[in-house]
Amino acid sequence: MTTRKSRSPGAVKRPATPRKSAQGAADLQLRAETVLPTRKAGAFRLLAYSDSKDRDVVVALVKGRIAPGKPALVRLHSQCLTGDVFGSERCDCGEQLDAALAMIEGSGSGILVYMFDEGRGIGLLNKIRAYALQDRGRDTVQANHALGFAADMRDYRIGACILLDLGARQVRLMTNNPDKVRQLEQYGLTVTERIPIEITPGVSNREYLRTKRAKFGHLLSLVGETADVAPAGEGGGKARPRR
Repeated sequence: MTTRKSRSPGAVKRPATPRKSAQGAADLQLRAETVLPTRKAGAFRLLAYSDSKDRDVVVALVKGRIAPGKPALVRLHSQCLTGDVFGSERCDCGEQLDAALAMIEGSGSGILVYMFDEGRGIGLLNKIRAYALQDRGRDTVQANHALGFAADMRDYRIGACILLDLGARQVRLMTNNPDKVRQLEQYGLTVTERIPIEITPGVSNREYLRTKRAKFGHLLSLVGETADVAPAGEGGGKARPRR
């Protein structure tokens, strides 16, 4: 997926727009399917979608039966190599991924769409460049703007297209991000419930989470944020789904 540079910093929040069509997003097709047993959340169907030239790949993990007349438990998860794979404590991504898979396992059915839009759409290299700017005092939004990008480059049209292809029409969406709710509804899905998926702030990600709340409008309570000092080596936290 290509990254798009912004002409000016602009506002972080997206304006409300009319409902759009998710059909035929990027000539999307189901290209392969298998069974994926996982260490923590049991077995899933693993489906790989891409365009006709296999350039843009998105995967979905599906458990149980997805019934069009029943709201499906859903997570749209943006790739975060540092958090999902290496356990980075600079963000909350890895813990959110684990929590979402655990909630789907506990429910017995659901969908996790894994979207390869690293760094809110700016790509891995630029994300690491943004981290370097954050090391020098900028927050995540200021760092993106300094690199010439908008604060959030993501578009969830492909994710919505996959959900529709899998039979989901109504979703119980695991997210703290109101923009995901807005976009899925604009692309033709009905979000019947937003399920918070919060991580207890740690030393290394507290300011990042505060920025997400203040500048992106993420609906975070920042539970435990008053604990300003933690033992060395502690910076992450446990996911705490809150209803």
